[in-house]
Amino acid sequence: MSEILERLCKISPYELNKAEKEKIYKEASSDLTRHHYQSCPEYREILDAIGYDINAYQEVEKQPMIPVRLFKEYDLLSVPRDNIVKIMTSSGTSGQKVSKIFLDKENTKNQTRILAEILSSYIGKQRLPLLILDTKLALQDRSMFSARGAGIVGFSTFGRDIVYALDENMNIDIPSVQAFVGKHQKERVLMFGYTYMIWQYVVGALRKAGEQIHIENGVLFHIGGWKKLKEQAVDTISYNKAIQEVLGNIKVHNYYGMAEQLGSVFVECEYGHMHCSNFSDIMIRRPEDFSVAEMRERGLIELVSLLPTSYPGHILLTEDEGEILGQDDCPCGRKGKYFKIHGRIKGAEIRGCSDTYERH
Repeated sequence: MSEILERLCKISPYELNKAEKEKIYKEASSDLTRHHYQSCPEYREILDAIGYDINAYQEVEKQPMIPVRLFKEYDLLSVPRDNIVKIMTSSGTSGQKVSKIFLDKENTKNQTRILAEILSSYIGKQRLPLLILDTKLALQDRSMFSARGAGIVGFSTFGRDIVYALDENMNIDIPSVQAFVGKHQKERVLMFGYTYMIWQYVVGALRKAGEQIHIENGVLFHIGGWKKLKEQAVDTISYNKAIQEVLGNIKVHNYYGMAEQLGSVFVECEYGHMHCSNFSDIMIRRPEDFSVAEMRERGLIELVSLLPTSYPGHILLTEDEGEILGQDDCPCGRKGKYFKIHGRIKGAEIRGCSDTYERH
């Protein structure tokens, strides 16, 4: 797998067209399926139970997917436990089981590298002054350190002179933020945070205080569920507009990802479309029979990644609903599939980081 990743890292992360990607993924995902079959007993039992021919090289849509919730029930490893250097957990509310993702050095290194490849296509390779729209407690409080803490740590590798906008009580520290902005007035500023938390504790707080932060050149990446915002009739357009009203000249990029496939993030382009990079793919499954849906047909999101080697997370059926809007023809110029997310399926567990904080 390292040879394939090395090859892909030598080109733009959104360069592969449909035919090129299908050819690579048929071989690469088949190799990963075989690797996990041979190395993870629980995964092997699943494939044996469904009668899957492990020696077949098949298109990705014909390869076995596993529900993401399995990582809440079982410890799934495809390397010796002694090789594990990090155990990631998904976000979840109090009392819920969380997913446990077992990472060895190779998997951790690849996740960091591919995340850098994807994000550098939006912000360049130079480290930027970084404003975290969150609190340091997200790192210090182990009850909150999971996907949320990992997101902060991940983005910190792209930043310098890092400042946290919120104090330990989730109040915005306006003097510190103003000082940071003043210091980097002539530079491009990178920002990161979680969607609903930014809305409530940054946008809402600044509006209530009648304050504005005048950033001249900023780029914000945010992630997290939209459930509460949709209940307040807040969509992407109004969200981005509100960000710009209180923070200044900001390019806003929502992105989609999960602890079970860290590194393989799907970033929203300037036209509001979520994009698959060379390192990941998406399919939509009909919930009644799990057949592959047509373009612009809503269904369950299946995510494919070339990165998971220490655990069998390369082909996952999520609990999110979405639809593919197109492939290789987005006006932004990026190749690959682009899609829209409609939210969690009815009855799925709440797992957003903002929901987790609210319940804590």
